[in-house]
Amino acid sequence: MASGNQTVVYLSEQVVVLCSCALSFVGSSLIILTYALWPDLRTTPRRLLVFLSVSDWLSAVSYAFGVWRVFHGDSPDCVAQGAISTFANTSSFFWTVAIAVYLYVFIVRSSQRVADSLVLVFHLVSWGVPLIITVAAVCLNKIGYDASEVSVGWCWVRINAPDRVLWMLLTGKIWEFLAYLTLPVLYVLIKRHIHIAHAALSEYRPILAGRPPSHSFSSMADRKLTLIPIIFIVLRIWSTVRFILLLVGSPARQSPVLVTLHGIGNTSQGAANCIMFVLFTRPIRTRLCAALCCCSKCRAEGRHSHDASHRLLPGQDATTQREEEDGRAGTQS
Repeated sequence: MASGNQTVVYLSEQVVVLCSCALSFVGSSLIILTYALWPDLRTTPRRLLVFLSVSDWLSAVSYAFGVWRVFHGDSPDCVAQGAISTFANTSSFFWTVAIAVYLYVFIVRSSQRVADSLVLVFHLVSWGVPLIITVAAVCLNKIGYDASEVSVGWCWVRINAPDRVLWMLLTGKIWEFLAYLTLPVLYVLIKRHIHIAHAALSEYRPILAGRPPSHSFSSMADRKLTLIPIIFIVLRIWSTVRFILLLVGSPARQSPVLVTLHGIGNTSQGAANCIMFVLFTRPIRTRLCAALCCCSKCRAEGRHSHDASHRLLPGQDATTQREEEDGRAGTQS
């Protein structure tokens, strides 16, 4: 399967990971598009989600190029792809945690003013820190061919760099570990606060209006709060496992199954966010369905007009044809 210090990426693995990149590309684009189309849905959390989607979109494109090429040595495009994916992937970690921090301050601390004031800090950290790290890695000649030992065809930290472990931590892994710890804690605190608030509100429901309470929106939000850290960990854990196996020198890191899971996990964040925050969000899902139905109706009307125009005689317009048909009907009567 692999010879020496190199992991072979099979064609089947390439196809699967490229499909995952395509889904993430479409999902991230859809999140950005829905935000641009409907101004009334432009809340601050969704704006933060758009910034996360920009990072995921960039990751999907750069990873797709790397998987398609499957680099076998250092080259300028290898360094460029490795730098872009390093920046985008690290930025995605920061924006994922930033959204959790915003929701925690907004919901648990009940301070929208403080939460909104953090947005500028989120920008400085989520774009600035990855950019500084990536520029430093490129200038010090640390980004390049990694023999797919902790990737799936794309370039990252040079596998022959003597301090490669340090740079693997700085360019992604240490932020990934921090996200593993931070996200579950923040979302557990948010869920706990919401459950306490619901319990307090339930004491007053008997004296409120007689309509039955609806739990659909709150239950959906509760499921999302549970799924966000779980999905993040499930998607990212495979790259962490391969990194640990590399540290201990285990050949298990070259397993085709593990390599495939790593490729899918690293490239599926945009698709997962789209499923949770677009397809599973009723107002946006309803508008998308309406827009698609409208487009289908317009296409059907266009085809009908096109067919009608083909039924006309040469040099005859629709009005003339209608007058002739009316004249023939009058003659027959």
